[in-house]
Amino acid sequence: MTDSIMSKAATMEIPINSNGDSRTLGEDDGLEQARNVQWGPPGQRDLQQVMVSGPNLNETSIVSGGYGGTTEGIIPTSSIKGPAVHLNTEFLGNRRIPVDGQGSSMHHSSSSSAMAEEATRGVAVEKFDMMKKWSMNTYKCTKQMISERFGRGSRTVDLELEAQIEVLRDTKRKYENVLRLARALTNHFYSMVQTQHALGDTFADLSQKSPELRDEFGYNAETQKLLCKNGETLLGAINFFVSSINTLVNKTMEDTLMTIKMYENARLEYDAYRADLEELNMGPRDAVTMARIDAAQQQYQVQKDKYERLRSDVTIKLKFLEENKVKVMHKQLLLFHNAISAYFAGNQQQLEQTLKQFNIKLKPPGDDKPSWLEEQ
Repeated sequence: MTDSIMSKAATMEIPINSNGDSRTLGEDDGLEQARNVQWGPPGQRDLQQVMVSGPNLNETSIVSGGYGGTTEGIIPTSSIKGPAVHLNTEFLGNRRIPVDGQGSSMHHSSSSSAMAEEATRGVAVEKFDMMKKWSMNTYKCTKQMISERFGRGSRTVDLELEAQIEVLRDTKRKYENVLRLARALTNHFYSMVQTQHALGDTFADLSQKSPELRDEFGYNAETQKLLCKNGETLLGAINFFVSSINTLVNKTMEDTLMTIKMYENARLEYDAYRADLEELNMGPRDAVTMARIDAAQQQYQVQKDKYERLRSDVTIKLKFLEENKVKVMHKQLLLFHNAISAYFAGNQQQLEQTLKQFNIKLKPPGDDKPSWLEEQ
């Protein structure tokens, strides 16, 4: 096999392009080049350059005779047993373009990285726009607030609605005072009931240990136990009263006041953008100013719609709150009056009937659960 290769290599011509010009090798040179292909000596740079930069030797042929030669001198490179040289290029005309074995994966990875970078950039731009919008809105509102504080700016006022809001705030303060006093009454009365209970137990014990005063201690023990029982019934009624007032003040009224707070903020923003639009309308009417006026007009309309919507919400909530307040307080004041009157009149039957009327259930005797006062 080696003799056959050597005989064919001796008659072929291998074009070598080292400086851009081709030349023809003689027989000795051709033989030497064929030997270099088989054993690969490190001294022949031109042949190594062809091997490194040329096509895959396992998939091509060496053509003798230069560019105009015939196919008689074709030597299959698969028969040459030289060091394996893996080339990874594609020829496009006279250009060689390196191709990675995982080119599609690299392209996909690059596309994914570009998409992720683009998404990150989009989020950053969106956050910047939000921060810019918030800063401008805060600046305008602060400027409007200071102008109103020093009497230089105008503000939108709904006299009827403002009066209703002020009445609500005053009512809430008074109801909070009622709630505070009712809780104080509950605590004091609870202490009195516990004292009566302890006193009744003491009288009962002395009744058994003092034969000469058995009847007297017995009467007082029964009286204190009865007062303790009626006191617990009254405490149930007062606790129901306190719970209902607490719900009315700290939930229903507070919810309406939160809506009022949002309405007042919307009113401030509306006046701030209105003042900004009026200031722009008083300036020159060039192209830049007209664009700013159009943008300010749009923002003003948005704030106006928000302000009017919240004003309508506040009006509706104030109306329903007033109706609910009257209904709740009518029931709770009637309960409080009937329970207190029945207790201090000593009418146990009427006191129990009052609790049934308002569907108030007391803790069963012997229940180990915490009392309603302990849960406060």
